[in-house]
This record gives sequence, structure tokens and C-alpha cells, in this order.
Amino acid sequence: MYIPSQYKNEDLAEVKDFISSNSFAILINELQGKPWATHTPLELDKDDQGNDILIGHIARANPQWKAFETKPEVLCVFNGPHTYVSSSWYKEEEVPTWNYIAVHIYGTLSIMSESEVLSWLHGLVAHYEKEEKTPVSLKDMSPATLKQVRGVVGFRIKINEIQAAYKLSQGREEDHARIIHELHHKKDAGSLQVSHIMKKRGTKDS
Repeated sequence: MYIPSQYKNEDLAEVKDFISSNSFAILINELQGKPWATHTPLELDKDDQGNDILIGHIARANPQWKAFETKPEVLCVFNGPHTYVSSSWYKEEEVPTWNYIAVHIYGTLSIMSESEVLSWLHGLVAHYEKEEKTPVSLKDMSPATLKQVRGVVGFRIKINEIQAAYKLSQGREEDHARIIHELHHKKDAGSLQVSHIMKKRGTKDS
């Protein structure tokens, strides 16, 4: 991904928090000579050696997985909040722009066994169900229901490179207060989230 130097975020802890909070990603590889993409949760985890990895699954009916063994190199795209920024908020004349956060991860994929997938899904469901009023658990489901696991392909992704773009009006610090104020009064979620992030980061990127 093209990232101007002032927008590059190399704070690994912050980037990992972003990935964990925006885990519904786009998994991209090559299938039959064309790019193929699937929208799917990709969870940040660790392997047996303590290295950061991604774990996920797609439907077995999705032909994307058929290229995993022969072409295991994949690109994972994590999108964050984004918003239009009007140059009418600037002290000096300039063109409008767009603020956003995005993370790309390049990695090498390996397919998990059915038992590994089932074990991982137990933990995944427990993680997302813990806030529900009547949480469900795979432990309570019948063998017939659990047979659906055979309908997915689970995988791990060894992380080879992380690229993080945090475009948050760097270089226009004198206008940050106005930008934050204007975004805060917008109605869309992207504007509100970007406003909050810019305020929280303060002068970090100045």
C-alpha cells in the first residue's frame, strides 16, 4: 500500500489494537489468474512460538480456498473509520481531503485440520457470546449441528509484513481543533470516530 511517510504508523501496539477492534477484514489471494477477495473475520492470535498470527475461516463452498496450498501468499485488508474533510475548516486555502485508517497485512496461509478448526471455533464463539444475555456455546450443541464445521475451511496466517496508514490531517496541526470540532458535529459514525481518534492522539503526529 502506498503510504506517505507522515501517515505511516509504526506503533505496533496501537496497530494490533486496531486489528483486534476491526477484525472483519478482506482476505485477498489469486485464484485462476485473477484477484479473489472474501469478507471474513480474521482474529489476531499467537502461534506456539509466541509469534503474532491471524486465524480465520471461509465456507468450503467458496473456491478461494482451493488456491491456498499452491499459492499461500495472501493480503489481508483491515478497514477503520474514514471521513471527508472540508478545506473550509482550514485557516489557509487548500483542497479538501479524506481522513482514514487502514492496515494491510501480507502473510503466508496454512490450512488447519478439522479438529483444530473446531477447537478454535469453541474459543471464538465464547469470546463473542460473553456479552450476550443468553450466550450460546458450541459445547451445548448437538453433534448434528456441529457437523456444519465440515462446511468451513479454517486457516492460520503467518504475518510477514504489516503496513498501517493513519491519515489524520498530519501537517495541518494548526487546523486540528477546527477539524475535530466540525467532525464531532457530523451525524455519520465515521466522522465521529475520526474526531474521537484525532482528539485522543492529540499532538502525537505533529
